[in-house]
Amino acid sequence: MRAILLLFPLLFTNIIQAQILKQPIPDKLVVLTFDDAPASHYSVVAPLLKRYGFGATFFVCEFPPNYADSTLYMNWRQIQALDRMGFEIANHTHTHANVSKLTQAEFNQQLGYIEEKCDSLEISKPSNFAYPGYGLDAQSLEFLKEKDYVFARAGGSRSYDPLSDHPYLLPSWATDETNKEQIYESFEKAKNGKIVILTIHGVPDIEHPWVNTPPKLFEEYLQYLSDNNFTVISMKQLEDYIDSKTAKKTITPDYSKVLSN
Repeated sequence: MRAILLLFPLLFTNIIQAQILKQPIPDKLVVLTFDDAPASHYSVVAPLLKRYGFGATFFVCEFPPNYADSTLYMNWRQIQALDRMGFEIANHTHTHANVSKLTQAEFNQQLGYIEEKCDSLEISKPSNFAYPGYGLDAQSLEFLKEKDYVFARAGGSRSYDPLSDHPYLLPSWATDETNKEQIYESFEKAKNGKIVILTIHGVPDIEHPWVNTPPKLFEEYLQYLSDNNFTVISMKQLEDYIDSKTAKKTITPDYSKVLSN
């Protein structure tokens, strides 16, 4: 009897894990995400991704005050073209708003604007979200839940563990022109059930040089991932591996893991 009682917690844990995972997480699984809709996502990033056959998620917004400048940011026809190429278009709020400072009505307006723009252009309704500037709080998660979003990406500079990280607190590494060594080290952490997610801004990023990733370095990353047989997917494709509804019910959000980058 004692042996059975000791085994019960382990059995329960295994059942929960089996419910969260639709299939085992393979080693070398990487998710590429792109923020803020800079013009280079259309002109540089998308052609390279297509060349390598990689999936990706583009978190779009209308970054103030210069979003209408086509030398800096994509227009909505270009965003539509990314959707037609097979990439995921996801929500980054209307104006790159810090959602931790919004009321629910403001939150719904910010996300609703992107949803409506997508609908008007026959782009699939966004189901995933990224926190602008990684600003978030407990209330933000409740707002996302009410809008039935699937996953939400934050920061934290560590790998994603589907069995312990809440689906609205997916951690990621942010690339820039100074942290090449850190990004290569991150790729090695895509193993033992962990997934590596990258946050990438402009390639290059003209208006925000502190998050610039040079095109040559970006292609170097893609070549490395290809040469070493990584599987590179969008955030939406995580649904092939993870039952987010079960994960939300069973995993307690741990904000301390994602608030630093």
